[in-house]
Amino acid sequence: MDPFLLLDHFGSDNPNDYILGFPWHPHRGIETVTYMWTGNVEHGDSIGNKGTIGSGDVQWMTADSGIIHQEMPQKCDGTLQGFQLWVNLPAKKKMIAPKYFGVEQTQIPHVEQNGLIKIIAGKIDNSVGPVHDLSNDIEYFDVNLAAGKTFTHPTSYDHTVFIYVVNGSIEGENNSAAEGQCAVFSEGDSVRISSKKGAMFLFISGEPLKEPVAWRGPIVMNTWREIDTAFTELNAGTFIKNHSTPPP
Repeated sequence: MDPFLLLDHFGSDNPNDYILGFPWHPHRGIETVTYMWTGNVEHGDSIGNKGTIGSGDVQWMTADSGIIHQEMPQKCDGTLQGFQLWVNLPAKKKMIAPKYFGVEQTQIPHVEQNGLIKIIAGKIDNSVGPVHDLSNDIEYFDVNLAAGKTFTHPTSYDHTVFIYVVNGSIEGENNSAAEGQCAVFSEGDSVRISSKKGAMFLFISGEPLKEPVAWRGPIVMNTWREIDTAFTELNAGTFIKNHSTPPP
């Protein structure tokens, strides 16, 4: 769903399912957005970022020309649970310097609007999410909609808009979605989502790139030649670029 590539809902109450984590691996040409609901993940990367993504925190990593990182879940009591969204980058920004936004839950604004809405990226009324300077015009909200209430939000007509239901169920104008399901919206200038019994869902929207996609594993480019080059550089140890030195 251009510009979105995947949304992974991960989690378990059994540490044996997640303790091996995601050891050192590369990314190029995409943004990865990790949002932890419960539990902690230790992070480290090739551009010097290091720390813990805790409950309610967000890691918004723009891989651009290349980054190598690891995400290692830590054992916890109860359920470790989170989400990772992959956002494609436009061709003109796939080979620029990578960026990293680490956002603590206390930095995420809350809006009470027929429930509670956490604004990770985008804007509701006068509240703006903490992640700025994105390569795409992305909105990312965590919505806890109260029973019998409605969530409404203006959207750009041609943007890709979808929600992922984490708990409960929702009803749209023409359809419904339950826990673990996505609802994808058609073109329009607003969305209207109701819930008879209450629901918790992620609301995500963004402007389509309308560019070709070549995708292999953790690397997404525009052509297969670029994909081959990326893996050749990875094997040769030249994957990470020095952006402090201007090109000749």
